[in-house]
Amino acid sequence: MGGWTAIEDHGLIGDLQTAALISREGEIDWYCCPRFDSPTVFASLLDRENGGRFSIRPVGGEFVTKQLYMPDTAILITRFMSDDGVGEIIDFMPLPDDPRRVTARHDLIRLVHVVRGRMRFEIECAPRFDYGRLGHELRVEPHGAVFETADLRLNLSTGIPLRPHDGGVRGACDLSAGQARGLVLSSSAETAPNRIDPGTVFDILEHTGRFWRRWVNASTYRGRWREEVMRSAMTLKLMTYAPTGGLVAAPTAGLPEQVGGERNWDYRYTWVRDSSFSVQALLGLGYTEEAQAFTAWISDRVREHEGDASGPLKIMYRVDGSSDLIEEELAHLAGYRDSRPVRIGNGAADQLQLDIYGEVVGCLALADRAGGVIDNADWDGIVAMVDWLGENWDRPDEGIWETRGGAQNHTYSRLMSWVAFDRAIRLGQEHGWPGSISDWTRQRDAVYRQIMSRGWNGERGAFVQHYGSDVLDASLLVMPTTGFLSPRDPRWRSTLDAIRNELVSDSLLYRYNPAAAPDGLSGDEGTFSICTFWFVEALARTGMVEQARWTLEKMFSYANHVGLYGEELGRRGEHLGNFPQAFSHLALINAALSLDARLGEHPSVQISARERARLLAQL
Repeated sequence: MGGWTAIEDHGLIGDLQTAALISREGEIDWYCCPRFDSPTVFASLLDRENGGRFSIRPVGGEFVTKQLYMPDTAILITRFMSDDGVGEIIDFMPLPDDPRRVTARHDLIRLVHVVRGRMRFEIECAPRFDYGRLGHELRVEPHGAVFETADLRLNLSTGIPLRPHDGGVRGACDLSAGQARGLVLSSSAETAPNRIDPGTVFDILEHTGRFWRRWVNASTYRGRWREEVMRSAMTLKLMTYAPTGGLVAAPTAGLPEQVGGERNWDYRYTWVRDSSFSVQALLGLGYTEEAQAFTAWISDRVREHEGDASGPLKIMYRVDGSSDLIEEELAHLAGYRDSRPVRIGNGAADQLQLDIYGEVVGCLALADRAGGVIDNADWDGIVAMVDWLGENWDRPDEGIWETRGGAQNHTYSRLMSWVAFDRAIRLGQEHGWPGSISDWTRQRDAVYRQIMSRGWNGERGAFVQHYGSDVLDASLLVMPTTGFLSPRDPRWRSTLDAIRNELVSDSLLYRYNPAAAPDGLSGDEGTFSICTFWFVEALARTGMVEQARWTLEKMFSYANHVGLYGEELGRRGEHLGNFPQAFSHLALINAALSLDARLGEHPSVQISARERARLLAQL
């Protein structure tokens, strides 16, 4: 890897307002403070020299590393095993007393201890503020160090002696079995570095563990694959900005979809689509409070844009609900494994993506059925939004994949427009609320007829990416999930067969073929994990439950060592794109829930000899 830590070689910790990635070597190489979309403090994942890091590692001999989460928590343990001893770093972020209240203080806590023999650890804390663009003042004090800029102050508290080095600090400690040392990096400007008592750190650790265990135990899910499902749920929780309920697509920016390529985006924002999909996943696990928080976030955005002639919604926002996402390139950063350019902000924020309206109305309808959370103000926003869609659904757009090759009449966008009209009609009729029901019905039917006539390609025997093309698109796997087509419909089965024959590679799915459908960008990409999970659910709904189960089990083997997924998978199973990816984890949950239910209905499903032979051929 040439000194680079692989994307997948990381665990995630956080406090529901920001998060950090920690490598299997014990290095924090990604951290933004004070919130997810703030400038970086540590970003050596993007630039080994200029990004900044906080590393703790053994010295004096060879060692093997392992990493795991403390069961049912977001507390990460990195273990180092050598001939001389076994040591551990326990990394976590304690939660504020009220995570829903914005706080400037965020603590990264690192507890170093030895459980067998003796080990010597070297510590280096070298922050680089504002993506490495901003200098800082350093003060080494008796019990730690202070790193300060005009906007942010970090206090490193520890009992380990430190010395200045290149704008950071270094130190070392020798520990025997049973001994421990604590380090706390705090963003509070109200306190000074102080000596850390390991016993106090263990108390905070136990308090944090109790929070996560209570949260996990609150889930009502008792089905198959509970460990994988709940790890995905905790990952989504870690990527939630509690003060607003917004879910970031990923906590990172600039990680490439192709190493050395230009598909390097900033995903530290809240996509309307992601938050909408997450409602179904969280409700399925029994997390009604979290689902309501996401629903409230979405409802706030709908009300904010009511009457906006340019469109009721942006496709993405900052975690506080603002939409200033100007895209810029950071030319001074090398990029992950020299993948340039590194981008912050996101130029896709102003794209027209009509599918988001179906996802929003669909999730609000789902949440309403689960607990009646929609009030009159929400309904007024829905009416305004669907009325706007009635005048604009038949426009070309950039589509779900945010292509930069020009607008098209995307079939998936039309499908979700149909969902928006259909769910609004149902909501209005169920509650007796006022709305343009007759207009929506007419428009819903027009969308349906258009998809069936123009979205269908008879020569391909499949619904295609956009009108007039013969390109397949994995997003259309959700057709039976929406209720647009029955899983038994011949056109759906033919589409599923075409996707399976062309876009599937060892049960993994490409979202589309960039060579056949130029998207305005150079290079190639890996398989998309969300598409593979969509494939599992599509197979399950179509009655192919054994194949669905096999596909899901194989997909689990592509998770990283602590159960996390990036956006894409490369040919060697390496993770690509920003990490971890909310889309992937919420799709895992929905696929597992759907398949578990169908396996419960058909516990002894048999498959044909031909299908069994085909599955065995994939081994």
